[in-house]
Amino acid sequence: MPVPPDRHDPFCSSIRCGAGFSIAGSLEEALAEAIAQARGRLDGPADLAVVFISAAHVAARAAFEGLAEILGGDPAPVIIGGTVEGVLGGDREQERGPGVVVWLARLPGAVITPMALEYRQTADGGTFTGWPAELDGRWPEGATLLLVADPFSFPVDRLIERLEDDQPGVPLVGGMLSGGSAPGENTLVMNGRTYDGGGVGVLVSGGVRVRAVVSQGCRPIGRPFVITRAEENLIHELGGRPALEQLQEIFGTLDESDQRLVRHSLHLGRVASEYQESFEQGDFLVRNVIGADPESGVIAVADTVRVGQTVQFHVRDAQTAHEDLVGLLDRAAAKGSPAGALVFTCNGRGRRLFDEPHHDASVLQRHFAQLPAAGFFAQGEIGPIGNRNCLHGFTASIALFEQAEGGGPVRAARDPA
Repeated sequence: MPVPPDRHDPFCSSIRCGAGFSIAGSLEEALAEAIAQARGRLDGPADLAVVFISAAHVAARAAFEGLAEILGGDPAPVIIGGTVEGVLGGDREQERGPGVVVWLARLPGAVITPMALEYRQTADGGTFTGWPAELDGRWPEGATLLLVADPFSFPVDRLIERLEDDQPGVPLVGGMLSGGSAPGENTLVMNGRTYDGGGVGVLVSGGVRVRAVVSQGCRPIGRPFVITRAEENLIHELGGRPALEQLQEIFGTLDESDQRLVRHSLHLGRVASEYQESFEQGDFLVRNVIGADPESGVIAVADTVRVGQTVQFHVRDAQTAHEDLVGLLDRAAAKGSPAGALVFTCNGRGRRLFDEPHHDASVLQRHFAQLPAAGFFAQGEIGPIGNRNCLHGFTASIALFEQAEGGGPVRAARDPA
């Protein structure tokens, strides 16, 4: 049911967000602490609550089931979340061990449509079920889908293909839960219900604009090539010559430090949109190079490639990842200050990549002081490159919430069932 028009104070129509972070050993205490911190930034009831609990808290499912009662409100906010390996809140990160983050948002003028999706195999192939009836037909202009999903049961690549066909141009931002190491070990929550598979999310439209910042942490080397011969994930020729021969030629032009990166951290980026006269860092969807055959000159990548695509070799290290994130946030800050952010950063980042702790969280705060930000260390990150949604690895995918033109009361579907 739509929220009544008088839900918000008419004299306070701007977006307000709050984030809470706790590493208390008691889950009850951690939730109370994080909720209190998040509420401290709001000046009214929350419309959307995003909650992540580390798997170190063994009672996470019961806590999720009681969230609506704990958060209160009439009606209670739309709630999504799940269990994760580590959490991020404000300028702090807890990569392992007990951790809870709570992100609350007051979104005047927004339409918030929650959903719990499931992927099923049928006689005609796979299909996604759980779409709310409100989303039949073309989705609203300017809408963004925020999603967290179980990596063992929810094929995000197929959802991306479905959206590309049915809802072209709608950004998808989120991450794959990291709290479990086997099917059924993750817990997801949507409003008062918990699930051990599938995906939960919200479509946000109306008076809120969600701007995506996707930092893949790589930089290009050499020059772009056009694939002239390929089969599935095997690149036979680049620019009419054996692919490995082209790479070896680039290798000879690099300094010693970049040659080390090529040996240990080589990637291939394919251009997200071919309709450009030139390509630069950030225009490529980056995938791992997984092998090469010296005899045939074939290079294997962790992606399906085709003849005619423009590609360029890339390398990744901590310094490159830092500079890429800083550069992207510099450009984002030049466009204005967001009211809040959700962060989905790879569990291969953090201290596994950077020398100092709290890297992604602190860089974000240096660009947007005291920004209410929360998120988790993911087992796969979702975000657009160019105008195409993609599933990434070793990436920080950030959703920045901003005021959009328009107004009116927030409307939220309480239950997609």
